[in-house]
Amino acid sequence: MSVTPPWRRPRGAHFPGVPAWGLATARQAPERFQVSPLEPVTKQWAWGGADGTGVRVCVVDTGVDGDHARIGGLERSLEVVAGDDGELVVTDCPPTDPAGHGTACASVIRSVSPGVSLTSLRVLTDGKAGTGDALIQGLRWAVEEGFDLVNLSLSTTRSSLREALHELADRAYFRRCLLIAAAHNMPILSFPWTFSSVVSVASHDQADPMTYFYNPAPPAEFHARGVKVPVAWPGGREIRSTGNSFAAPHITGICALILSKHPWLTPFQLKTVLYLAADNTGEEPHVS
Repeated sequence: MSVTPPWRRPRGAHFPGVPAWGLATARQAPERFQVSPLEPVTKQWAWGGADGTGVRVCVVDTGVDGDHARIGGLERSLEVVAGDDGELVVTDCPPTDPAGHGTACASVIRSVSPGVSLTSLRVLTDGKAGTGDALIQGLRWAVEEGFDLVNLSLSTTRSSLREALHELADRAYFRRCLLIAAAHNMPILSFPWTFSSVVSVASHDQADPMTYFYNPAPPAEFHARGVKVPVAWPGGREIRSTGNSFAAPHITGICALILSKHPWLTPFQLKTVLYLAADNTGEEPHVS
């Protein structure tokens, strides 16, 4: 019988005499937590032998061509649309991708973490454009749905969306739903990759998909493969593409491997594992 992890449970009771969010130890003993020890952290410890099985990833993007051989099928395919009352809702849709971007990102995740469960959530329409409201509604759904990881190879420069995105990023962090966000391809301010509660990713130009580096000068925290990356494209095609959009799913895939092997890691522990196992901080070569 499965046990619901703490981050998925309803909010705890408020006991008289104890401030809100507190723990009344006279009534309830502190809960034992299945923590994974982090010493020493190597790539072998972090994900050796794992394939992503048991980890659920949501790709918030342009949709995903679920029939592509490099995707290997989807758990679900959804999109944000206007309901009968004009309000935005998340609903099931065919596993298609009118732009190609989401398919490319999903194929990178699958190539790194072949056993992962992928769900596509389309928030971008008309090619690669979309509304801020659709992004907020889609991301809110993904967080509440309880995905382990959400890949966001997108960002917005609209400052009016900053507060809502920041609130969702923090909510995701405390629900053990980690957002992996691509840095903007231009040196401009955008969101949500600049938030500290997400894992922010930019590109490096090496060819090894498992090579990644910690960046000691954030806001982009990690560098992963993002130059001339072979990716799936709708219609059964494969192309090579460059951009931070394709660096982020490499880290998403690696995070899936880590969580597959260590399912009780919290977001800050997972970030710590990523840091300690990076190629410029770790001591071992990568494991396949």
